[in-house]
Amino acid sequence: LALNPWDVALCISGTIISCENAIVVVVIFYTPAFRAPTFLLIGSLATADLLAGLGLILHFAFVYFIPSEAISLLTVGLLVTSFTASVSSLLTITIDRYLSLYNALTYYSERTVTRTYIMLILTWGASVCYGLLPVMGWNCLKEPSACSVVKPLTKNHLIILSVSFFMVFAVMLQLYVQICRIVCRHAHQIAVQRHFLASSHYVTTRKGIATLAVILGTFASCWLPFAVYCLLGDYTYPALYTYATLLPATYNSMINPVIYAFRNQEIQKVLWAVCCGCFSSALPFRSRSPSDV
Repeated sequence: LALNPWDVALCISGTIISCENAIVVVVIFYTPAFRAPTFLLIGSLATADLLAGLGLILHFAFVYFIPSEAISLLTVGLLVTSFTASVSSLLTITIDRYLSLYNALTYYSERTVTRTYIMLILTWGASVCYGLLPVMGWNCLKEPSACSVVKPLTKNHLIILSVSFFMVFAVMLQLYVQICRIVCRHAHQIAVQRHFLASSHYVTTRKGIATLAVILGTFASCWLPFAVYCLLGDYTYPALYTYATLLPATYNSMINPVIYAFRNQEIQKVLWAVCCGCFSSALPFRSRSPSDV
């Protein structure tokens, strides 16, 4: 096949995604202190994005070097599983952040650990089921007219994935609105109790809202164009439209480590220790709470 520049771009994106998230996965896996629910969820997100990056690389390699329908289905199934798990992990992190603020007094109980494992099981269970559908026969290889804008996925399969995304996005939007209200209320209470100036309260509140806007805005700008196109597009549309909306969607997996892992002070401490050659598994950690909202 003639080399498609868009496929090369997706492969490069997958390589960057894999490298970034591999660092996060290794740090969380080999640091005993990172066994708290928050870090388990961040690790789940990093694992999903790592698999997504590897899936993009494998898809490129198999398309151009080992073309096979069976292998194509496997790589597409891996991509569906990993990207679904990535989006779902973002939802679980949002739920965890909301509950850590709403139920601050009971957040560190055993119930939180149990809830975290349940969310992880549901996240990966549903993602694997979505990914197995093309492999189990729900594909358009034998019926091209049933294809969606992402071959060999069927139109119905892609509609289900798109609708699921919009449901996740709606829940995340609602939760972040609630988080914003809680942050504003807490900032106001602290300002009153400690007799802070109104300007200090304003700065703290604005910083929290700006952070929430960046998190949700990044997620929406990366995935919304592709999700909308999946609902409106048809298999007869030029492949250029699919590439132009899919490539920005992969950027979300590239940005996730920066937002959810590298901003975390505990993970930063371990990374700096590794870079300085003085890594120790017994490094002190200040808290196990979720990273800054």
